[in-house]
Amino acid sequence: MHTNGQTSSSTPFYRPVGDETEIFHAAARRGVPLLLKGPTGCGKTRFVEAMASELGRELITVAGHEDMTSSDLVGRFLLQGGETVWVDGPLTRAVREGAICYLDEIVEARQDTTVVIHPLTDHRRELPLDRLGTTLRAAPGFQLVISYNPGYQSVLKNIKESTRQRFVSIELGFPPAAVESEVVAHEAGIDAVTSNTLVRLGNAIRSLEGSPLREAASTRLLILAGVLFAEGLPLQKAVRSAVVQTLSDDPEIVRALGELANAVLGQ
Repeated sequence: MHTNGQTSSSTPFYRPVGDETEIFHAAARRGVPLLLKGPTGCGKTRFVEAMASELGRELITVAGHEDMTSSDLVGRFLLQGGETVWVDGPLTRAVREGAICYLDEIVEARQDTTVVIHPLTDHRRELPLDRLGTTLRAAPGFQLVISYNPGYQSVLKNIKESTRQRFVSIELGFPPAAVESEVVAHEAGIDAVTSNTLVRLGNAIRSLEGSPLREAASTRLLILAGVLFAEGLPLQKAVRSAVVQTLSDDPEIVRALGELANAVLGQ
């Protein structure tokens, strides 16, 4: 599990592509929980970071994984200095402090983790702390945001309808080419011509018919290729390492992606 608190005064770089910021601000004013849907690497986490910064709210982020339990979110008793003391989990801290709690890829976690958030997502806005025998009321400003990748999840790993209908949903995708190029150039520190080329490659890979890839070429991968280029690697080598080799281990797929990359890069 990974958690972090964000209190930076500078707003993270984010370019809206639709009405997502308007919806987030409206939901935040009433503490309405939000569900972000979108492919890996399309900017879901950066979007939440930018919104938290704009709102002046602390952000506590939790990365979901298959071993994560409700105790990882809520808290547990631990031995400290020979004594057993209660230690709040990240969700409990957010509820106490009125922070935004972002549960990234929530469906990766065990099902009991989704059950524990239900009382926080309706009129009660409460978090039962069963091991302490008490219930915690959410402080003003608390908001729950969860995300998942609907294109990647299997039938066995999806969000139940009883959970989904507690959230307002925002669907995020890869941005239009002009916006994505601006993002890649800014994040990688490269020129517009190179970022445009990387975005053309990303869109070419995403447009492959009958693609055998489990994940599309994300904006994140294009940024990583740009970073390698900014550090002095030829663009072709940067793309092969950050994009082609990352997307697949299958030799035939890697070869086909390499040929596509060479065609886009003009090699």
